Amino acid sequence: MLIKLARLSLWNRRATASLTLASLIISVALVLGIDHLREQAKKSFSQTLSGTDLIVGARSGQLNLLLYSVFRIGNATNNITWQSFQELSRHSAVEWTVPLSLGDSHRGYRVLGTTAAYFEHYRYGQQRPLVFAEGKPFAGVYDAVLGAEVARNLHYQLGDELVLAHGSGAVNLHHHDDKPFRVTGILQPTGTPVDRTVHISLAGIEAIHLDWQQGMPIPGQTVSADAALQQDLTPKNITAILVGLKSRAATFTVQRQVNQYPQEPLLAILPGVALTELWQMLSVVENVLYLISVMVLLAVLIGMMTSLLASMNERQREIAILRAVGAGAGYLFLLIELEVLLLIVLALVGGVLLLAGSLWIAQPVLAEQFGLFIDINPLQPQTFYLLGGIVALAALMGLIPAFSAYRRALSDGLAQRL
Repeated sequence: MLIKLARLSLWNRRATASLTLASLIISVALVLGIDHLREQAKKSFSQTLSGTDLIVGARSGQLNLLLYSVFRIGNATNNITWQSFQELSRHSAVEWTVPLSLGDSHRGYRVLGTTAAYFEHYRYGQQRPLVFAEGKPFAGVYDAVLGAEVARNLHYQLGDELVLAHGSGAVNLHHHDDKPFRVTGILQPTGTPVDRTVHISLAGIEAIHLDWQQGMPIPGQTVSADAALQQDLTPKNITAILVGLKSRAATFTVQRQVNQYPQEPLLAILPGVALTELWQMLSVVENVLYLISVMVLLAVLIGMMTSLLASMNERQREIAILRAVGAGAGYLFLLIELEVLLLIVLALVGGVLLLAGSLWIAQPVLAEQFGLFIDINPLQPQTFYLLGGIVALAALMGLIPAFSAYRRALSDGLAQRL
């Protein structure tokens, strides 16, 4: 009976209730959307690199190695010899290795020298492989594969030529003009640093540096692009190595052996652990999103409470009649609380549906244009805690208009006001 009365009371004030409900639905969708994007951003960040058991580089720091090998930020303190790479590749516990060579750039985007194994073994997200939107992997020395952002922002297409620059800065004084590269492939968006990378072969890295020494062109000595193809282009050094193991059980054993490698100082890190540590350092971003969610939620509930308090003036006669026919203070109190709960439950259902629909519409655009892969379903396990918190806070806020109704004098409610 009480629930039916609360429903009919809201229906009797359907114009005001509809506006309040619409505001609540939009606000709940915003709160859930912020929380969903925060969780998806954290999940995406932690899965920038997946399926790789170890990252090996010159001995420095864990985060430094992660930043330059995965995020293309900063530079290595030292290189790894090609001989060390070959020995690690022959390790009985190692299934595959991918060499990485950094140090050059193109119009502000980092250049990565690697092998065809990179496109075979690199994984991100939930073990997603790299997929070509156009073209194919590099086959020749002067072939290049572009990340989605590079191709989109610089307007490159298959067959276009590009010239690399020495160094990783946005402005470079030394360019490898004599050895241009040709675009043979463009990758689909991944939402990872791969999108902002120009990929070439290790042989290509060696070819453009044949007439260079200590980061500068050798005066009076030039090697043409054709002449470079006749040289031995086996790399002498690389920057880092991605390692996949035959068994996860061997991870710590191989890590310890690499860290104790006698030929040169090396460091092996677990990418998952390093990514978690890096996210913790960036937790201020997560805290800001948390704060925004809380502020939006409080604004929503205060708005609902204000709306209910304002409606009390319109309902003085209704409340007074209910008390006159025997409705006690507790009955009126529960009636107002039930109205609040009905509004908030409808708002939660509407907010979830609105958010899911918005994500369904926006997902293809976000994936294609920005490489953001957002889960359409906003109802994750932690979301139910948030929904419960919203209901609890709404019930708490509802105490104020409920108490206001309780205190209304019977004579004030029955009196006609002209």
